[in-house]
Amino acid sequence: MKYVSFLAAGILSLAMSCNSATEQKDTGSADAAVSASGQSAVQDNDSQKDVVKVAIGSKDHSTLVAALQAASYVDVLSNAGPFTVFAPTNAAFDLLPKGTLDDLLKPENKDKLRDILEYHVYVGVLKDALMGDGMKYGMVNGQNITLGNKDGKMTVNGATIIATVPASNGIVYVIDGVLLPPAK
Repeated sequence: MKYVSFLAAGILSLAMSCNSATEQKDTGSADAAVSASGQSAVQDNDSQKDVVKVAIGSKDHSTLVAALQAASYVDVLSNAGPFTVFAPTNAAFDLLPKGTLDDLLKPENKDKLRDILEYHVYVGVLKDALMGDGMKYGMVNGQNITLGNKDGKMTVNGATIIATVPASNGIVYVIDGVLLPPAK
């Protein structure tokens, strides 16, 4: 009788292990799918948007989103951060010399595009109180930007900050110019 009880317990235990392994495999494959797609593939319609989703949700930032996609930076900026992003509007990109943007979006110019995009990102959150006139901050590309604050008008390298949008992983400052890094 004891033998039958042990046998039954063993079969039950084995069956539960198989179900548990199958559940883990299913969960693992879902995690693998998200991992393969990157952080930007995570669907969350309830939480505050991250800096990339803020840009994606703005009709005035489709050019910036296209540049982030061309540089393969959508997933990077969808991560935890925190980031401060100076986000040029479509109109700001239109002010670049004719053909500049098209040239930057070519695969062979990915490194140059990345350098420019990295010049728009600070690791950390710069709140208005930390942004005094003449202050300099090191950007992701290793070069500095200079902030301006005159008569309540905030600027970054001369581009006017026209809006501030908080995000789940930082803050987005909408600007009216594209920041071009100084020659190295």
